[in-house]
Amino acid sequence: MTTRRNVIIGGGAAAVAAAGAAVYLNSSKPGAPAVSTTGTGGKLSLALWDHWVPDANKATQKLIDEWAAKEKVEVTVDFITSQGNKLLLTGAAESQAKSGHDVFAFSTWLPSRYADNLVPMNDVMDPLIKQNGAVNATVEYLGKVGGKWLAVPATVGSQIKGPCSRIDYMKQHANIDVQAMYPAGAAPKADAWTFDAFLKAAEACHKGGNPFGIGLGTTADNVDTAGAIFHGFGAMLVNAKGEITVKSDPVRQALDYYRKLMAFLPADVPAWDDASNNKYLVSGKASLIMNPPSAWAVAKRDAPKVAEQLWTHGFAAGPKGRYAPFVPYFWGIWSFSKNQSAGKSLIAHLSQPSSAEKMVAASGGYDLPSFANLTTFKTWAEEGPPKGTLYHYANPHNHQILSIAGAPAPHKIGEQIYVQAIQTQMAVRHFKGEAMEATLTWAASELEGFMRN
Repeated sequence: MTTRRNVIIGGGAAAVAAAGAAVYLNSSKPGAPAVSTTGTGGKLSLALWDHWVPDANKATQKLIDEWAAKEKVEVTVDFITSQGNKLLLTGAAESQAKSGHDVFAFSTWLPSRYADNLVPMNDVMDPLIKQNGAVNATVEYLGKVGGKWLAVPATVGSQIKGPCSRIDYMKQHANIDVQAMYPAGAAPKADAWTFDAFLKAAEACHKGGNPFGIGLGTTADNVDTAGAIFHGFGAMLVNAKGEITVKSDPVRQALDYYRKLMAFLPADVPAWDDASNNKYLVSGKASLIMNPPSAWAVAKRDAPKVAEQLWTHGFAAGPKGRYAPFVPYFWGIWSFSKNQSAGKSLIAHLSQPSSAEKMVAASGGYDLPSFANLTTFKTWAEEGPPKGTLYHYANPHNHQILSIAGAPAPHKIGEQIYVQAIQTQMAVRHFKGEAMEATLTWAASELEGFMRN
């Protein structure tokens, strides 16, 4: 039996008592991660991200209901909004109180933040990887510490923030056919899609009256794009050893590139938040933004003529590779959970290919599994208009490296680089006339402060 509570929880923890149903990871299905339990009942509570796509929560709820009925476990699900940091605050409160839900949805950096309070998930992840294929390096960087998987990458909420371009504007202004470059149902033909080509296209679209909508504010969408550009130059602010490397030629190259790019962007991009690029695209002004399919979905609803001209595709390649921003969610289990084995069983069930495919379909292609073998679901090939517009969203041909801004720094430092938007702040400072070395010195001082905290 399951119950569903669509709630907004503030700072207090939601304490839920859980009786222990004996659960074993010993599936009888060949090759599949074990998901069976003894069916002896018990309780399990979940705190999951409240999806912005209408009815997307229902697909997750149905999968949970199926598992609960089979295993005779009473499951309570709270879908908690991320607006106003409600999900973040709930996790912080539960971690401090050592009481709350059994299973929790953690955004990007949170598994490492709560590493001491999470149950190791190697016994779930190892068979899932064997079945579903390898996960990308960003998922491993964020979700695995010291050989220990802290959480399982979730399909729901995970996303690539790659380019979404206007087919017509890119042809008209920049002489680029994005559909030919990233054809639906086929591998990319994008060798010429480089940072130089990206910059020339931005200049042409700016001159044509339809600039690229690339934000330089301090919120996540802006930071994610900056991370991909910095990675494309091999530019690290702090390396994996925790050494400050900001005063390097690759970082200087990234800042110089941003200085040139910003000349062709809307003048107010330093003040943009996560909604700004979406609005700019849906309004019909932008030739390109960096976003998951959410902006396209809104355009399909509110501006269908705009949606018909949108094509999601891969990012441009820098001197050190073709990177795309990837922002995963994770499902983890608190160490104070009283029904950890049932939680693992349910997470394994939600991570099956058939489950992931249903979640992807319910989200209109927004949600994205992290496993290599789960990137070719029919939703991405069939969604439209125009049909095939999302085919390359899931990186089905492994055409680009999925990355996160702040990597490869140790997690506590990388999270601060990300949250404090150091890269976008550097770009704006330099663009506004601050000397390169002064910008690098400012960043080094900020990074030293992170290390002292």
